[in-house]
Amino acid sequence: MQVLLAIVLLLQGSSPSAPVAQPPPPRPSEKARAALRAGLDTLYGGDFERAAAYFAELAGRDTTDPAPVVFQAGAYIWWAAARDSAAFEQRRIDSLLTLALRRAQPVSAEFWRATALGYRARQREENGHSFSAAKDAKAMRDIYRELLAADSTCADCYLGLGVYDYGLARAGALSRFFARIIGLGSGDAERGIRYMRRAAHDGDLARVEGTWVLAAALMREAARDPHGSAVLEDEARGYVEALAARYPGNPVFQRFLVDAPARTSARNAIGASAHAAPLL
Repeated sequence: MQVLLAIVLLLQGSSPSAPVAQPPPPRPSEKARAALRAGLDTLYGGDFERAAAYFAELAGRDTTDPAPVVFQAGAYIWWAAARDSAAFEQRRIDSLLTLALRRAQPVSAEFWRATALGYRARQREENGHSFSAAKDAKAMRDIYRELLAADSTCADCYLGLGVYDYGLARAGALSRFFARIIGLGSGDAERGIRYMRRAAHDGDLARVEGTWVLAAALMREAARDPHGSAVLEDEARGYVEALAARYPGNPVFQRFLVDAPARTSARNAIGASAHAAPLL
C-alpha cells in the first residue's frame, strides 16, 4: 500500500476546506446492497474475472448507477494485485473509473464519487503519477468528511479517511515538514489506523477491504517498532488468517500468509502488504 501524498500536496497551494453540513444522502436499498455484496463475495473469493463480469452486468441494468462500475474496476485492481502487475488492465481500470465518476455527478452519489476517486488515486500513485494521485486523494478526503458531517453512521467512509491520514503521517520527513508549513498538517498514523479499524469492524461494503488494509498498515507499523513488532505482526496475521479462512481461493491473502509466516520479521513481509488494494 503506497500512499506517498504529502510531497505533492504542498503543490496544491491551499488548506483543506472545512466540512459543510448537508442533509444525509439517500442510501442504496437493501436489495441493491445485497446484489453488491454478492459480487464482492465473488471478488474477495479470488474469482476476479467472474466478479468483473457480474458487476458489468449490474452496471448494464442501470446505466445511471456508479456503484457496480466502481466495483468492476475494483475487481480488476485486485486481479492486478494477484498477478503482481501494476500494468494489468490499466487502461480498462482507468476507463471504468472515468465512467464511474461521470455517473457519480448527482449529490446522492457522492459516496461513490469519493470511492472512485480513492481507487483512481491508488492507481495513479501505483503508476508514478503522484501529483494527480494527491489531487484525487484530497478530493476523496473532503467528500468523506462532508458525508460524515451529515451522517456519522457512515462507517464505510472511515476507510478512505484512514488510508489518507495514515499515508500522510508515514510520508518522508521532508514531505511532512512542507505539508505542515502550508497548513496541511502531517497526518496522524494512530488516527488513521483507528479509522481503518472502524471500517474493518463496523463497515458494511468496506469491511473486508478495511480488514485487509488494516493488516497491511499493522505490518508496516511492526517494521517501525521492534519492541511491539511481535504483537502487531500477530494481530495483522490474525486478520488475514480470518480473511483467508473465509475466502481460501484469494491468492492475495494466501501470498501474505506465505510471505509473512508466524513470528517472522515484519521487514520481510512488507512486500506482501504492499499489494493491498486500498479503499472500498
